[in-house]
Amino acid sequence: KKSFQYGRIDIRAALPKGQGIWPALWMLGDSFATAGWPRCGEIDIMEMVGGSTVNDATTYGTIHWDNDGEHANYGGSKRISSGILADEFHVFSIIWNTQKIQWLLDDVVFHEASITPAGLSEFHESFFFIFNVAVGGTWPGSPDNTTIFPQRMAVDYVRVFQ
Repeated sequence: KKSFQYGRIDIRAALPKGQGIWPALWMLGDSFATAGWPRCGEIDIMEMVGGSTVNDATTYGTIHWDNDGEHANYGGSKRISSGILADEFHVFSIIWNTQKIQWLLDDVVFHEASITPAGLSEFHESFFFIFNVAVGGTWPGSPDNTTIFPQRMAVDYVRVFQ
């Protein structure tokens, strides 16, 4: 419903958990309908791949783009020091400017990507939000008999500072 180019984005959320659960707070470039993916660019503010205590405690921040007709990505991760991400609300953030994108968990930077190379021009355009909880897939695998349903991702707020 709204697109943004640059700024700080804070999303306070409590995540689901369990094998095969794959929540994401992410953005796609506005050119998605015409350019397609990954040419439009993708910014994953937060992804979690559920399935173990380690997985349920780790957040990933990644960018995806088109590199001369091939999908390219660059990402980093952060594991919380105790518990899992479903135990309480956390703030997942990016700081995005003309030079770089930084990922933060609870206001602590854990990853950074330079977007200055010419091949990353899609990250200098407007993006829109997508929030979802996927079930299954190549990264998390399928749910199993330990996975509890229903699952939910609770989003307390979304703040965009420009």
